[in-house]
Amino acid sequence: MRQKKLAVKEHIRFFADDSETQELFSIRARSWLDTGGSRYDVDDAHDGRIGTLEHVFGKSLLRSTWRVSNAQEEEVVVARERSAAMAILRRGIDFVPDVGGLIPIPYNFEILAGDRVIGGMDRKFQLRDRYVLDLSGDPDKLLDRRLAIALAIGLDTLQNR
Repeated sequence: MRQKKLAVKEHIRFFADDSETQELFSIRARSWLDTGGSRYDVDDAHDGRIGTLEHVFGKSLLRSTWRVSNAQEEEVVVARERSAAMAILRRGIDFVPDVGGLIPIPYNFEILAGDRVIGGMDRKFQLRDRYVLDLSGDPDKLLDRRLAIALAIGLDTLQNR
């Protein structure tokens, strides 16, 4: 994964190899100006758009919510913070100057297809943050795995922008 430094618009690229010669897919912001409901296109390196990630501003006031759509912009899944209480606590701590970034609060999401939980993304605290993406509730692969990976990265890197 690589993101250009000092880029005006977010553009995160995913590669198949360490030498970065074979790009797999990328996440690109639709706009350089974040007006609340940010949208990001997920594009295959060869075939065009895979889908879209959209930060849902209104629903995110209580707990962060992301809509994931396919290439035709039809909603496939929604990812939202698992615990409303933890989301509110995290927001409160973030407002405390010089302390917010020092207190780790779990950052866990559930992935929903309609009302059914098909997976989740959990943040594991270690020396370096580690995330576990679980899609065991989606054996039919309703969610394209490239979109799922883009979502997991987006939940980490794009969440607080």
